[in-house]
Amino acid sequence: MRQNIIKNWERWKYLIISSILILSMLLFTVANKSDNRIIKKTRGTGISYEKQDFKKFKNFLFEQIKSPFTNLNYEIKKGDSVQKILNKYKVNSAEIQKVINEYKKYASPGQLLVGNKIDIIFKKSVTADKNSIINFSIPITKSTTVEITKNEENKIVAKKIITKLYKKKTLSENIIKNNLYSSAMDVNINPDTIIEFARIFGFEIDFQRDIRKNDYFKIVYEKYFDENGEFIKSGSILYAHMKVNNREITLYKFGDDKGYGYFDSNGKSVEKALMKTPINGARLSSPYGKRKHPISGFTKMHNGTDFAAPMGTPIMASGSGTITRAKWCGGGGNCIKIKHNSTYVTIYAHMKNFAKGMKVGKKVRQGQIIGYVGSTGISTGPHLHYEVVVNGKKVNSQRLKLPSGKILKDEERKKFEIHRIKTDVLIAELIAKKN
Repeated sequence: MRQNIIKNWERWKYLIISSILILSMLLFTVANKSDNRIIKKTRGTGISYEKQDFKKFKNFLFEQIKSPFTNLNYEIKKGDSVQKILNKYKVNSAEIQKVINEYKKYASPGQLLVGNKIDIIFKKSVTADKNSIINFSIPITKSTTVEITKNEENKIVAKKIITKLYKKKTLSENIIKNNLYSSAMDVNINPDTIIEFARIFGFEIDFQRDIRKNDYFKIVYEKYFDENGEFIKSGSILYAHMKVNNREITLYKFGDDKGYGYFDSNGKSVEKALMKTPINGARLSSPYGKRKHPISGFTKMHNGTDFAAPMGTPIMASGSGTITRAKWCGGGGNCIKIKHNSTYVTIYAHMKNFAKGMKVGKKVRQGQIIGYVGSTGISTGPHLHYEVVVNGKKVNSQRLKLPSGKILKDEERKKFEIHRIKTDVLIAELIAKKN
């Protein structure tokens, strides 16, 4: 926000300067011609009214376009407090109290770290003695900063910014009693990691039909903490294993952070153009094909697959692509259409609402949340209506045969084997620590 304020001012400042200079030159030219006789008459006195007046006018103009913003990098001294520092720079007392109230949400305003530096931006007052705070960014620990800013609604608000995180590799496992989501939550796996786990296995497993009671999963993933050991966010999944319906699948993350994939123990990529199902924890309530419509009562072709799920259940993009529709679609309610490539298009209907930022032209990645289950349009209850279009023709998504994933060969395969062995050793160490 700080950069935006200054950038906007700089942009407008140059526009104002240019306009004023052009106007000044025009005024000077006109004044020079019309007052030529007056200047001649006063030349003998040694006084040039034209030069003096223009200089005063020029100084006045440039005084008006100086930046009203002051940017400071203040070093905290012994005995300093938030109030003392802001009083020093003549900040409005009402705003000082608001800054203190926001800061109190994260730390004591009287206990500042001596030697640390605070970034302060305030706006100089033109008509009053007191200045107005724009930004007050203050470190409260070695890895945490509180940034207090004035937002677009002219309200003073604060947020905590983590400047340094500590990474830890974590192993979690559980037996599935009801569905993957609830069983993973029972062992404190972050929802974002559960969704990514479902995305990875979504190419091989139909979570609506394949999962059985007492199936099992094991996962090794990264977790990030602050210096006090407080959990901040989850990182990448490094290893994922599932035992589903007497079938075992083990996957390893391989590649750098910019371009990685998930491969089985034979070096074959599990990822395909589309996932089998774009939703976790749902049941297939109406398959593709002819059926008696539950509302109209007529028998007609059902060109998609319906997944019944609780209101608000996250819906994922089944493949990477570009959104070509995100609006009200009549009987389909709130719907999104994604073009994945020249072959595949998918449609998601009856959504309660779209995820933040979902609009036409938006590029989404496979597994990204695009909306939430609802019952908008012509619907008998909360569910997702999901369609797959192949070369312009709607097909049964549950019987769709997708091309096999990439198979690692030669040097890549050798590197993968070394990586797989290292990961297996890591898992053994994590299990030993756990026990």
